[in-house]
Amino acid sequence: MIRAAGVAEVTDADFEAEVIGAELPVLVEFTADWCPPCRQMGPVLSALAAQEGERLKVVQLDVDTNPETTHAYKVLSMPTFMVFRGGEPVKAMVGARPKRRLLEELDDVL
Repeated sequence: MIRAAGVAEVTDADFEAEVIGAELPVLVEFTADWCPPCRQMGPVLSALAAQEGERLKVVQLDVDTNPETTHAYKVLSMPTFMVFRGGEPVKAMVGARPKRRLLEELDDVL
């Protein structure tokens, strides 16, 4: 998987610990190597992680190697962004978007 700089990768094995058990809200990008819009989001996620790191954890999950989590949250399109707060998904967004729009959409959950 092509990882965004400064963005951790989570898996089926550690999703519970890294996302569900996180103290901060977590933005999860459900991504795939074969997805061009997912690749476009790399720099956006890196910038977001750098800018909002104190109040938001940003992680990526490869849908091809982590089918359990992908199916559990009924993720069908890439990229899908899901915000988890207190262990629960509180927001989902589908499709690539510029950082400014992503920040606006995250405003109400941060």
